[in-house]
This record gives sequence, C-alpha cells and structure tokens, in this order.
Amino acid sequence: MFGRGKKRELVSGSLLAVDVETTGLKPGRDQLVSIGWVPVDGRVIDLSGARYFVFAGTSVGDSATIHGVTDDDIAAHGVAADTILAEFETAFAGRTLLAHFAQMEVGFIGHAMKQVRGRSWRLRDTEVADTFALERRHMERMATYPRGEDLRLARVRQRYGLPAYRNHNALTDAVACAELYLALTAP
Repeated sequence: MFGRGKKRELVSGSLLAVDVETTGLKPGRDQLVSIGWVPVDGRVIDLSGARYFVFAGTSVGDSATIHGVTDDDIAAHGVAADTILAEFETAFAGRTLLAHFAQMEVGFIGHAMKQVRGRSWRLRDTEVADTFALERRHMERMATYPRGEDLRLARVRQRYGLPAYRNHNALTDAVACAELYLALTAP
C-alpha cells in the first residue's frame, strides 16, 4: 500500500469508522456492550451520520471499570441487537470498515451477525482499513519496532499531535480513529 518515501494512500471510496466496547476480548465468550460509528467521506468526517448504541441484555460485570457502561445504563438505554445490526448494515453499505485494531470489531460484529441474523459476516482485506496496522507498518519501515503500548490509539494520536480524548467510549473512539486515519493519510 505504501511505497518508500511516499505518503500513505487514502483508501478510495467511503469508510465507516467503527468501535466496539465489550466485556472481554473473545467473541463468543464475551459480549458486545456498545458500538459507535461515524462515516468518513474522502477527507471529511460526517458527524451527522454518527451513531452510538448500548446493547440490551448484556451484563457488563467488571468490564464497566474500563468502558464505563453499567448494567443500569443498559437497562435504561439498551437497544435490541437486531435493531442495532440493521442500522449498522445500512450505515456500512458501500463502505470500507475503518477501525483501530480491526480484528476486535470484525470479530464481535461478525459473531453478533451469526447469532442474530444466522449468517456469517466476513470481510475481505480490501474491505477493512486498520489504523493499528497502518501505524505498525509505518514504524517498522522507519526501523522503530513498536511494543504494544506504542500502538494504542491514544499513544498513536499523541505522536500525530491529535487531541487527547477519554478512551473506551465506542463513539468517541470511532471519531478518534477517523481523525487518526486522516492524519495517517494526510497528503
């Protein structure tokens, strides 16, 4: 995707920056707690298309200390997974998925699709843009071999001079990822 000495290329077409918060790291064992997304059209983040949902029927347990969503939040604001997935599919139609460490979003959304819709949701590599992978490859090309902490969303954003946001809110992290993507692919 990137040549030596060349700027990173913007993925052609429209993207949907997506983030999920979960009760753990393993789809099938752990549950989706919340999801947020925001469209990215060219070099424009379309906040009018931003959405945030909390999944009904989830018990967050100790994971609430990370993402801040409580069982009371879910009881008051939870939306059925089939409703959320229908909105997600509409928002995602014709777009490339954009995420930071995209295997989380792909894995959890894919598992939810299988559970709720009864069908698999698989994406080709060309349907996913991952800011984690983009930055890791960039660092390796620069002979800087990153450790795990070096690739966290907040740390990468800091290196590119982007503002600090509170982590682990699905919508905030989706917007943060979209901003990072635009910084990573700046002409």
